[in-house]
Amino acid sequence: MRKTPNFTGWHAAILHREDSNTERLIRQLKLLGVRTSLRWDPIGAHELPDMIIVDADQGWDNLLPWNGGNPPLPVVALLGSEAPGRIAWALEQGAGAIIAKPVSTSAVYPALVMAITIHEERKAVAEKLQYLEERVRLRPLVHAAVQKLMTERGLDEERAYAILRNCAMRRRLPMEQLSAFIVGGAEPLPEAS
Repeated sequence: MRKTPNFTGWHAAILHREDSNTERLIRQLKLLGVRTSLRWDPIGAHELPDMIIVDADQGWDNLLPWNGGNPPLPVVALLGSEAPGRIAWALEQGAGAIIAKPVSTSAVYPALVMAITIHEERKAVAEKLQYLEERVRLRPLVHAAVQKLMTERGLDEERAYAILRNCAMRRRLPMEQLSAFIVGGAEPLPEAS
């Protein structure tokens, strides 16, 4: 089980017109230790809080300073409508949770936890994807190092790859990095072991 977050000291920007929903929401957020700011105008990239809670019923494109569903912080949507377009808009903005309107105080904490968890998972997936894309991009270096081993040592491809892999593991280096050293001439060819 994951540890649930403590929101004490967080700042949440609430992008919504002032009404009874925002009053209940602000009251509950204060009980959780969250500092709030209420506004109904676009938020700039230079003034990002720890979390954004946005009115998905009346929100519009460019209300939030990012495009697509990959926000730099957790987003919670306030939604009173069942309109598919409004739900789609909330998802496009990267909302990780929804608080239904009228706001129920018991829905606030679970929504915050859900939004933060979803945001952290999205970040982890994006970082893993970036890492894997980098490894794929560098795969030609591994192929070139294997070819160099095959040519200079008279090995078959499978044996050359195994030598490269074992050398990388012994040196605790990614195969791509060791391959770059070998191809660039900064490292001697590894010995067959």
